[in-house]
Amino acid sequence: MDTTIFEQHESEIRGYCRAYPTVFASASNARQIDEAGTSYIDFFAGAGVLNFGHNNPKMKEALIDFIQADGVAHSLDTYTTTKRDFIARFHEVILAPRGMDHKMQFMGPTGSNAIEAALKLARLATGRREIVAFSHGFHGMTLGSLAATANQAFRQWAGVPLTDVVRLPFETAPGGRTGIADYAAALRDPSSGVTAPAAFLVEPVQAEGGVNLASREWLHEIQDLAREVGALFIVDDIQAAVGRTGGYFSFDGMDLDPDIIALAKGLGGFGTPIAMTLNKPEVDAHWSPGAHTGTFRGQGMSFVAGTVALDYFTDESFLADVLAKGEQMRESLTTIAAAHPERDWEVRGRGMMQALDTGDGAFAKRVQQECFERGLLIGPCGSGGRVIKLIPPLTIPEEDLEQGLTLLGQAIDAAAKDL
Repeated sequence: MDTTIFEQHESEIRGYCRAYPTVFASASNARQIDEAGTSYIDFFAGAGVLNFGHNNPKMKEALIDFIQADGVAHSLDTYTTTKRDFIARFHEVILAPRGMDHKMQFMGPTGSNAIEAALKLARLATGRREIVAFSHGFHGMTLGSLAATANQAFRQWAGVPLTDVVRLPFETAPGGRTGIADYAAALRDPSSGVTAPAAFLVEPVQAEGGVNLASREWLHEIQDLAREVGALFIVDDIQAAVGRTGGYFSFDGMDLDPDIIALAKGLGGFGTPIAMTLNKPEVDAHWSPGAHTGTFRGQGMSFVAGTVALDYFTDESFLADVLAKGEQMRESLTTIAAAHPERDWEVRGRGMMQALDTGDGAFAKRVQQECFERGLLIGPCGSGGRVIKLIPPLTIPEEDLEQGLTLLGQAIDAAAKDL
């Protein structure tokens, strides 16, 4: 496998290729094939982008038709037929059934862009600076979103102070059960010196943080405090939404009412980049035309594929299948953990985002290597990379899911022998 050209000319910043040392040539649904013809089952799915698999046939057909018809691929924020179709379909399928009237804001193509826009709007709407973010949270790599990101391994590269963020413990972290109440008490005390923030920024499911799950009660505690002190409640659902956890949003069924919701990754369906915030109208009204702009916010191909993706959410059997596959993944991980009782491993997840917390980053990395050698792609996450996270395409065929879980068990057994 010749990787010389990459090693000679590509930046040292490259990362995933070091964990997957091959050259991929094609991909279909939950499989990637390298140039030597070796097939890999993909339990990583572009870090949560490819919820509908590689080269989804329905989306591919729509994209080919769009290109053949000379559709508008790039449009800044001008009106296009493809954007109109996406907006109308998103409102019809996702917003209207939930009684939501949020405005759709398109910005740059990444989740980090969505968080930057959300934080800027929160500060504009409230006239305040500080953002409350939580331990183990990941919100992006640009400076504003990086300030809200907790992981020191990422923060250390900023080169400048990352300020105007108050860090509280996530619900499942030490101090998380009482952290909101303690902070609320300080906000209510006029002599505490603690001032109200512009917003609370939280992931209902911390994906990169280690697949940590927030409860309905804890999230309502945050939302209630935000309302009390005149702050915005912002949900980062960039990796955990678009069907990943068994509903379109990861907080479906929790009766939450966020002021801003950040989306990206799976939103475009095919893997083409797109990001969007959903802003309550009274919050969105603080924007003026051009107050937040970006060259790549009119992604024609993403609108086309993303519109097709929304069809999945009119099929009740699709999300039922996601929940069933998620339970299958959870049962497999539980069996694996039970086979190694001396390790005290923890299984956690929601829908088709399931994880095994091994408590050991070096071990999880070894498992990743063993998986790759057997033809399975996974991506560790969490503190020190100790959590083995499984996020295969939601459309993965049953036989590929079963085979991938078998390969994972073999890889973990092999890695455990070295402990």
